[in-house]
Amino acid sequence: MCMPHLVVTKARPGKVIASMEIKKHNVNRLNGLHGGLISSLVDTMGSLALSSQGLWMTGVSTDMSITFVRGAGSPGDSIRCEGHLLNAGKTLAFTRVDIFSAKTNKLVATGTHTKYIANALKNEHGKNIKFDESGANVIEGQLQDDPGYDAVEEK
Repeated sequence: MCMPHLVVTKARPGKVIASMEIKKHNVNRLNGLHGGLISSLVDTMGSLALSSQGLWMTGVSTDMSITFVRGAGSPGDSIRCEGHLLNAGKTLAFTRVDIFSAKTNKLVATGTHTKYIANALKNEHGKNIKFDESGANVIEGQLQDDPGYDAVEEK
């Protein structure tokens, strides 16, 4: 993972919240959070929101769009990221990610992320699971201790 200091603080089916302290290597030459990292956060958090539905593989990105609203801060500041699954159909899933300054609670950036999920839904690897509405209990399938166990490449 390119953001080892990203910490998931809450997850339930369809929504994931994470926080991250901005480090020196996360900023551009103006000392602000780099737009490329924000783009990676939209990709990662959108995928996590989809994964929170129990998909072991989250499909293939087909489209991403990011709007940069204001500066996020400098090293030592923190951001909060919220990934939302807007809809998952038979072939595509749509997510939205909002990134906030933890200090001011103001929106820093927002993005959408579309993924092709038809192959992920097939569950040929048998690793998808289903949660109850609260997300606290697995009602179908088996939760694995290591999410990368016996990795399967997506076709």
